[in-house]
Amino acid sequence: MFDFLDVPVSGAYHLVTWLASITQPVTGTLAVSVAIIVFTLCVRLLLHPLSRAALRGERARAVMQPELQKLQKKHGNNPDRLRQEVAKLQEESGVSLFAGCLPMFAQLPFFWVMYQLFSSATVAGEPNSLLAGTLFGSPLGAHWPALSGSPVYFGLAALLAIVAWFSSRWQARQSPDSPKFLRLMPYGTVLAAGFVPLAAGLYLLTTTTWTVAERAWLRRPRGENAALTAVSPRDRTRKA
Repeated sequence: MFDFLDVPVSGAYHLVTWLASITQPVTGTLAVSVAIIVFTLCVRLLLHPLSRAALRGERARAVMQPELQKLQKKHGNNPDRLRQEVAKLQEESGVSLFAGCLPMFAQLPFFWVMYQLFSSATVAGEPNSLLAGTLFGSPLGAHWPALSGSPVYFGLAALLAIVAWFSSRWQARQSPDSPKFLRLMPYGTVLAAGFVPLAAGLYLLTTTTWTVAERAWLRRPRGENAALTAVSPRDRTRKA
């Protein structure tokens, strides 16, 4: 299953191994850990345009929501008419209700490749030497039972919890009426860290930290431009 990912996993493996080799003179025993962080940041940077597209989709859906609620109240008993009006609204605004969904799905293969790279004992039929690296003396290929007495694991778990808190707080601020269980979902990374190798936990910490920082940067106030996003699609059409 997922044999088609063997090639990208193997390619990622050789890339991370190369990154570790060129940073080793400076980073020493932390070379593999640093390579994992750099590789994860490079992938997230590559996916940044998709994150921007997803944000535009979220803003578009937020702007369209009042209009959609009006249409549902007006044509709720006439599904055919409701679909026609929703399609008309999307055409007027030039935005699809599904805008932003494609970037999310496009990231899944990258995440799967990275997870396989950092959690597989073998890559391309050979032992995964990346898991032989260490993070402050703790093996990157070790799981929670072997790290139960290691301060590295508890430090990683604490950092994941801090990042999850920021993510949960951001979600609560953006969607005050969202179910509470959704606000607890970011803490799933802390739980996941107990079931994956330390290398995968390091990946989780890097990628979730990037996500929180990226959201903060993309959603920073931008004066008049931010105010314009609050104008409904049909109001913009009328003004035009």
